Amino acid sequence: MAETALPVEHLFDITAMVGTASVVGAGPAGNRVIVPVTGGAFEGPKMRGVIVENSGGDWVLARADGTARLDVRITLKTDDGAIIFMSYSGLLIPKDGARLLRTAPYFETADERYSWLNNVQGVATGESTPGAVTYQVYALSV
Repeated sequence: MAETALPVEHLFDITAMVGTASVVGAGPAGNRVIVPVTGGAFEGPKMRGVIVENSGGDWVLARADGTARLDVRITLKTDDGAIIFMSYSGLLIPKDGARLLRTAPYFETADERYSWLNNVQGVATGESTPGAVTYQVYALSV
């Protein structure tokens, strides 16, 4: 199989602080855990700001193999006042003692200054640590 490089543009780095998880328990698809996102910040070449406090969370589905399916929704507020909805799904993959994150962010905003985000398909890589997750977020180029 030939190796390929995806054409991407760096959007921002983001750190999300997370609170205490609520364990729903083992269901038919796996062990469901809900993790609140309590705040955080992001910064990149075109935008910077904060994660609105307690504006979202992660509906995690932990699988038997140690991998977890992520389903995240958060609200971003830029330093110039724009409100942006960010959602993403992806995987948390345990590897060599780390908890790696691979996700596909999607954005929505009514703010004209950031309307270009409405047509962005993102990709992100990151890591989960106790109390926080960090990502490097990119836009796939068209």
